[in-house]
Amino acid sequence: MNLLALMSESSATETGGIGITSILSMILPFVIVLLIFYFLIIRPEKKRNKEMQDMLSNIQIADEVVTTGGIIGRVLSVKEDTVLIETGSDRTKIRVIKSAIAKNNTAHEAPEEVAETKPTKNKSGKTEIK
Repeated sequence: MNLLALMSESSATETGGIGITSILSMILPFVIVLLIFYFLIIRPEKKRNKEMQDMLSNIQIADEVVTTGGIIGRVLSVKEDTVLIETGSDRTKIRVIKSAIAKNNTAHEAPEEVAETKPTKNKSGKTEIK
């Protein structure tokens, strides 16, 4: 045991204490683990949360939604934090909190992007604008 202590003291005195490379070699694994956590856990979770918030804010009347409890219904009214849905053929109405909606089954059309007009030549050699 004393031999190891003497060897470490002699190596520390030769190099002038703890070097920059040894500090980096201790910190580098922690940085790598943090990066892995960020790209595999934190970033995808933020993306899912953003998509969920967008879906909840875009709920409209007559959308078919599924709650976290598995209830499927059609939206009758949307308020700030609650949604009134109608389920089944007996027209049962249920008021649920917006955050309890898991999925919107109604496909909404995305806003159309304006396509850039580019002049092109057709087979006859005439220039057309598309």
